[in-house]
Amino acid sequence: MTQSKDISPLAWALLALLGLIWGGSFLSIRIALNEVGFLTSVAHRTGWAMCILWGYVWMRRLPVPLDRRIWVGFIGMGLLNNAIPFSLMAWGQLTIESGLTSILNAATAIFGVLLAAVFFTDERLSARKFMGVVLGFFGVAIAIGLEHLLAFDPRSLAQLAVIGGTLSYAVAGIWARKRLVGLAPEVAAAGMLTCSTLIMLPAAWIIEGPITLALEPITWLAIGYYVVIATAMAYLLYYRILALAGSGNLMLVTLLVSPIAIVLGALFLGETLHPRAYLGFALLALGLVILDGRAVDALRRRK
Repeated sequence: MTQSKDISPLAWALLALLGLIWGGSFLSIRIALNEVGFLTSVAHRTGWAMCILWGYVWMRRLPVPLDRRIWVGFIGMGLLNNAIPFSLMAWGQLTIESGLTSILNAATAIFGVLLAAVFFTDERLSARKFMGVVLGFFGVAIAIGLEHLLAFDPRSLAQLAVIGGTLSYAVAGIWARKRLVGLAPEVAAAGMLTCSTLIMLPAAWIIEGPITLALEPITWLAIGYYVVIATAMAYLLYYRILALAGSGNLMLVTLLVSPIAIVLGALFLGETLHPRAYLGFALLALGLVILDGRAVDALRRRK
């Protein structure tokens, strides 16, 4: 993990906006799943967002890479950052609450730090990072429920599917660093979504049947939100924050997403979470704060 930069007021505002956007995505996906299959929901997400981002690339007149190796990189990212995690998490949301899905999704940063220490020599797992990772894993285990880790009922399988999605996100970060360095982020996102769409459209068609556009207005509203705002716009916002605040600070958005998803799930879906989910999130959040390091450094300076 790179050293965190100081965060400007603009970066804080954009971080809060991104947290709000991604927090709302769990609600919108769950609403869409009332009418469309989980694979179809992902095909909508990647397909429409792909069109929007290529339109943006065209308007900006950004160069489109033709190198075969780069497109192999896009295929890997399409699988690891879109097709696999989007599908696993959407399937999980058919059984577990959107708020709990968002809590488990926060483990992405924990897996990311652990895998980076394995694959990159400049991402050493220091004692502080190790403590953050351990706390994060304890938080995830408590949020799931220790008894569910030993069971194989639909709820436990759904939770494990979401964790599988977070692991896929973390592997995607490793893949991107190795295979997609130096590309304009908008082009990288568009290429990734193109490859994931080429995967998801036939998968959804074969497994769930022809994709229909004759959907209820509420379903289209939900799809429109997670396509336009929570995917296409969020990717552009993500890279804007990355340029302003650095990758270390981007991790802070994880702390904002879950509370928003929990509140929206309670207000619009009538969801209630077991108290252990909140305890698990508190431990996971503490782990993320320790991984970030600035709070620890501030405490040391006070001594």
